[in-house]
Amino acid sequence: MGISFKEVSHLYPGARKKEWICALEEISLEIAPTDEFIALVGQTGSGKSTLLQHMNGLLLPSKGCVEIFGKTLTPKKNKNPKLKEIRKRVGFVFQFPEYQLFEETVLKDLMFAPKNFGLKEAQAKEKALEAAKLLNLDSELLRKSPFNLSGGQMRKVAIAGILAYDPDILLLDEPTRGLDPQSAEEIMEMFYEIHRKLHKTIVLISHDMDLVYRYATRVVVLNQGKIVYDGDKVSLFQSDVYRKNHLTRPQILDLIDYLNERLNLSLSFDIFNERDLLEKVVRYYE
Repeated sequence: MGISFKEVSHLYPGARKKEWICALEEISLEIAPTDEFIALVGQTGSGKSTLLQHMNGLLLPSKGCVEIFGKTLTPKKNKNPKLKEIRKRVGFVFQFPEYQLFEETVLKDLMFAPKNFGLKEAQAKEKALEAAKLLNLDSELLRKSPFNLSGGQMRKVAIAGILAYDPDILLLDEPTRGLDPQSAEEIMEMFYEIHRKLHKTIVLISHDMDLVYRYATRVVVLNQGKIVYDGDKVSLFQSDVYRKNHLTRPQILDLIDYLNERLNLSLSFDIFNERDLLEKVVRYYE
């Protein structure tokens, strides 16, 4: 098992003296080390970010334990394993990851994490170049200062810096936030290809149900710090769970309903993007 939550609760101090607020309540959750693409969804304040930050030790549980690739994190800080070992296996892509750039050149920025995790200069450079190739960053760009790039390029560089140390699991906290629709699609397609080709497990937080429906294979819905749904996306949007938790219905499903009604078709909900929908409609008239 990659990541395992066992009755995890997390409390943080409130505004008043001796007041504690429960952000997570007795969460039990299993995440495979490979081949999963999980979306964490729910309203603001439901516990998504708190849950994600437990997955590589940014937060420790107040109760229960989190097992990450055989390393167990508990409320007892002095008895926990070294977090560096965990964070090498589980990479975290924060909102606006480009704010983490700081080196003189793009190449040096890509090499920083591999060197920090113990690789020598030559090995770090090799890993950096592999990550750059994966994200289609050309050699000319590698010589530039990261601060002279466009916003989309900076985000790609920041993501490549995480991929350079080759974590097994990628945690994505709203990776498309602040991007225009085209850039957002490019970023998500990139992550999907990484998931598909390299078999990496990806855990994504997003408020965009169109992205969730297109890319995720499993959806975990949180409400007031509790998991209220954990399953496939088609079943989620065929049930009342998404309405009860104030989730937006993906536009592709409205389009499927419209075509079924107007053209007397019987398209199912297992169509996740417009291209596949068009192909299915064309087949009806061949």
